[in-house]
Amino acid sequence: MMVEKIRYFEKPGRDNTDETVKLAIERAVARGIKHVVFASSTGYTARKMLEYSQGKDLNLVCVTYHTGFYEEGKNSLDAETENFLRNSGVTVVRQSHILSGLERSISRKLGGASRTEAIAEALRSLFGHGMKVCVEIAIMAADSGAIPIEEVVAVGGRGRGADTAVILRPAHMNTFFNMEIKEIICMPRNKR
Repeated sequence: MMVEKIRYFEKPGRDNTDETVKLAIERAVARGIKHVVFASSTGYTARKMLEYSQGKDLNLVCVTYHTGFYEEGKNSLDAETENFLRNSGVTVVRQSHILSGLERSISRKLGGASRTEAIAEALRSLFGHGMKVCVEIAIMAADSGAIPIEEVVAVGGRGRGADTAVILRPAHMNTFFNMEIKEIICMPRNKR
């Protein structure tokens, strides 16, 4: 039997980033987990990860939006920030969203929703946007070979910043239902 605390934030958002990152790093170290995967679109959360992980033996993996997410041909993570992260030892993964991708394009054009989008919406509605992001980035990082299929800490949020952290065993896109969320470290109590 294991007893562990879960931190619940009153509401989601960027204001929770420092505490989320701190708790995620602490839990990774306490559990002997070597891989921390996190979402960062501008580098804000990535810089916090670097700050809080100083002196820790961790593989930091930053998952960011695919090129063209906001504007055709453009990256949300600017080249200077990406170079800084890579030079600081962070692995940067830029990949299409696993829980939307091509399916979202079809839904926007033709209407309706796909099974993939239903999974994403279920995660968002039941556990919050950050939990959906944690699941999604773990798959993206695993599919790119940036993390192994073993327990990792995943950190996500909505828009900018982080408010959710979990320990999970990732899976590849083609074995999605093999993923296991092992522990919730922190998350918003109110989802909207």
